[in-house]
Amino acid sequence: MVRIGQGYDVHAFGDGDHVMLAGVRVPHGRGIVAHSDGDVAIHALCDAMLGALALGDIGQHFPPSDERWRGADSRAFLRHCNALIGQRGWKVGNADITVICERPKVGPHAQAMRECLSAELGIALDAVSIKATTTETLGFTGRGEGIAAMAVCLLVSA
Repeated sequence: MVRIGQGYDVHAFGDGDHVMLAGVRVPHGRGIVAHSDGDVAIHALCDAMLGALALGDIGQHFPPSDERWRGADSRAFLRHCNALIGQRGWKVGNADITVICERPKVGPHAQAMRECLSAELGIALDAVSIKATTTETLGFTGRGEGIAAMAVCLLVSA
């Protein structure tokens, strides 16, 4: 038995000197405008995990209207989603994430991101993929207005 979920997240750039990506602090000339830490990679992955369980989306579980989540570390969201998976008799088989932006450059940080997600999910490093792409200067990411991420997650019977 398997289940597949997909997720997508977007955040605008704002004031700051870094972005959080897959649990890793990445230096950047801008920060993220978000209620939590704005980690688009983890948010997309959480949506993929929740989608595979048919449990809605991250906003339903961690609404931006709830002050408990202001500035929250998105790894807490990831742990919650992973616990829901385990409670239902599943485990993450693999996760594949694509970060979409012109900057910051993701490649130099991809290994640390994979290691962080692998540890948080309790899965093998070779079951976590982090990739990046640009939009060739097109759209909001191409103009440097924000960042996006897509994720796919495969669940397998535990």
